[in-house]
Amino acid sequence: MADEIIHDHHHDGIDRRGFLKCMAWAGTGVALTFSGGVVTSHILGQGVAAAPATGDFTFVQISDSHIGFHKAPNTDVTATFQQAVDKINRLPTPPAFTLHTGDLSHLQKLDEWDTLDQLLKGAKGGEVFFTPGEHDVAVDNGKSYLTRYGKGTTGEGWRSFDYKGVHFVGLVNVLNLKAGGLGYLGPEQIDWLKQDLAGLSSSTPVVVYAHIPLWAVYPKWGWGTDDSEQALALLRRFGSVTVLNGHIHQVLHKIEGNITFHTAYSTAFPQPAPGTAPAPGPLVVPAGKLKQMLGIHEVSYRVSQNALAIVDSTLG
Repeated sequence: MADEIIHDHHHDGIDRRGFLKCMAWAGTGVALTFSGGVVTSHILGQGVAAAPATGDFTFVQISDSHIGFHKAPNTDVTATFQQAVDKINRLPTPPAFTLHTGDLSHLQKLDEWDTLDQLLKGAKGGEVFFTPGEHDVAVDNGKSYLTRYGKGTTGEGWRSFDYKGVHFVGLVNVLNLKAGGLGYLGPEQIDWLKQDLAGLSSSTPVVVYAHIPLWAVYPKWGWGTDDSEQALALLRRFGSVTVLNGHIHQVLHKIEGNITFHTAYSTAFPQPAPGTAPAPGPLVVPAGKLKQMLGIHEVSYRVSQNALAIVDSTLG
């Protein structure tokens, strides 16, 4: 099966290896239905499944809140994060839990985390599971992050849990970054992942979440993970694997056999499409367009279809 990349904002896309097919819908969300490793894409509002049956569930991914950031294009990231919480609270199906895929804070200050925690108290749904971004660990190599958000985790913050037949794995790839800022998992975490997955049936749906993408989006900017292939090799025996990442502040997805990769919107600011600027960083956009480039992921699992349906929803 040929690989596929879908980029949700920009028409230029990436096609550097010849076999990467690029599709785009400017300013729209995309609903993705997963069943047996096959992915069907729909413009938001077309083909989204009806209300879930008993045993089905919905969860939410949020990412890159960067609480404490106060420059262009967003001088009030607390307000846009509150709007993301409001959007979660308006979902037709309350989420069972929320995944935050890193860069909770901008400068790893305790008052930034205090603000985030206070905002999340207003969100409907169950527990919030965190994985750190590089902005959460830069000052002390993650010690204060683990003290605050590491309950129930192993090693340097990785964890797994099961929910209604789906196995979730939270990885940490922002410590000991490699040249150019590439993410790094490390042998200890990969050994743990091997043991964690060993007892699972190959028919178990698996959801992996980490901050930096586990595929090579744009290594020149550090948008990839140096040793991700070792982790992905352990996941290829499963029939349905979904990988959720943040870090690049825009929606991209790629299909690689039975593994589908997704990157999420930020709730703080967008970044340029890969290779379209001298370097990554906050992308200044007209004020009226900012909310169209920020948002959340709503993910639904339906037992009857053995499927995951993902909706990329903007704040606009």
